[in-house]
Amino acid sequence: MPEMTINGLIDGGKATSGPPFGPALGPLGVNIAGIVAEINTKTKDFEGMKIPVKVIVDTSTKKFRVEVGSPSTSALILKELGIPNGAKNKDAVAGNITLEQVKKVAKAKDASLYGNDFSAKVRQVLGTCKSMNITCEGADATEITSKIKSGELKI
Repeated sequence: MPEMTINGLIDGGKATSGPPFGPALGPLGVNIAGIVAEINTKTKDFEGMKIPVKVIVDTSTKKFRVEVGSPSTSALILKELGIPNGAKNKDAVAGNITLEQVKKVAKAKDASLYGNDFSAKVRQVLGTCKSMNITCEGADATEITSKIKSGELKI
């Protein structure tokens, strides 16, 4: 059963028969419209975010399956805050996120974060907030991370 895998990055819910999938799938003789419809159905909750998508086609039977990856941590943070991007310079604050929102992002990214426990994963998300100049609970993300590490803040 020979398989072919096509990877692409698409806007959630907005796949088309154009690049990256259409030109790659066309020569395989598969139902491109069906694949695009399945991609859009599976990614509609991630509208406004770039989502990694993998289409695996069995070239002998023309059957396919669509695997949807997870958006980046920064994309999930921006969506939580409803802002288009992080700070433009190191002195500007792009936004303020609550600890509950940070936990929500950590849960969404659970499988791809490297921490040994949930607290470590929350600290990873806070690290991304720091790099984007996003504060947490009105404080620098580094301060919140330190409070979690010391046990002052319970996760």
